[in-house]
Amino acid sequence: MSDAARLLRLLSLLQTPREWPGSELAARLEVTPRTVRRDVDRLRDLGYPVEASMGVLGGYRLGAGAAMPPLLVDDEEAVAIAVGLRVAARQPVAGIAEASLRALSKLQQVLPPRLARRVASLTSATSAPVSPASQVDPGQLTTVAGAVTARERVRFTYVANENVVSKRHVEPVRLVALGRRWYLLAFDVDRDDWRTFRLDRVSSAVATGARFAPRVPPGGDAAAFVTQKMYDTAPTFSARAILRLPVELARARLADFAGELVVLDDGSCSWRSAEDTVEYLAFRLTSLGCEFVVEGPEELVVHLRGLGERIGRAVGRAGSGSAGGR
Repeated sequence: MSDAARLLRLLSLLQTPREWPGSELAARLEVTPRTVRRDVDRLRDLGYPVEASMGVLGGYRLGAGAAMPPLLVDDEEAVAIAVGLRVAARQPVAGIAEASLRALSKLQQVLPPRLARRVASLTSATSAPVSPASQVDPGQLTTVAGAVTARERVRFTYVANENVVSKRHVEPVRLVALGRRWYLLAFDVDRDDWRTFRLDRVSSAVATGARFAPRVPPGGDAAAFVTQKMYDTAPTFSARAILRLPVELARARLADFAGELVVLDDGSCSWRSAEDTVEYLAFRLTSLGCEFVVEGPEELVVHLRGLGERIGRAVGRAGSGSAGGR
């Protein structure tokens, strides 16, 4: 074993949360205790805070330093980290969402093909209870996140409102997690203007390799700009309704959109939702699988009434068509 390989092996052992007697390290590395002491000093010179304690139960351990040193992980640990970060990417956690994406994009760059295939198979075979509105392809997320970090232009296919499909060439500046959705704030190269894209409508994202100079988001705050754009383009409301469901069942079915639920009796509860569009509020109500009474707002009542009429007409046409076919 070369000196460099032995040093890496020693660092890998020390990153296990336990104390290692010098004799055990020497046996593991097949060297003398004196060589272990010398290698420990080399790690300290490199900035790794290796601590030593005396006594029968003493030994070496890696302590906490002023900055986190590079970590060495084995194959199983690398797969576990990648899968965990991918699951987190499907369900953004406030405060750590972008950090998890940056970490995942860095990890995927260095994963050997055999491990990358294991990660892909594990994540594709794993189901996670997520809100339909937040079902973003984690591969698209990590591609875009890596391009944001590297200031690299991206090309992708985008499905806008009314199912209008377009090809986009952008300079990605920032990923923003709002509620249950991911958004990309980018400068659209072809349109010479700023644009906001929903990541669940992005597909075939590819980093082009072309770098761009740093851009400052309008107003200097990407999250504030995207939030304002969302409110400008789609009015939002808070639903008020009586749900014919036990409160715990309603909370489970609403998941991250539970809002404010109050028990009325054993089989019903009142619900005040977080703000969203009437289309999404109607979707959440009709997907609960229970009877409900909408108390407001009027815009939601009107939307549901129109939705009910359209469904009624569709069912009526389907019924008459089936009868005619027989």
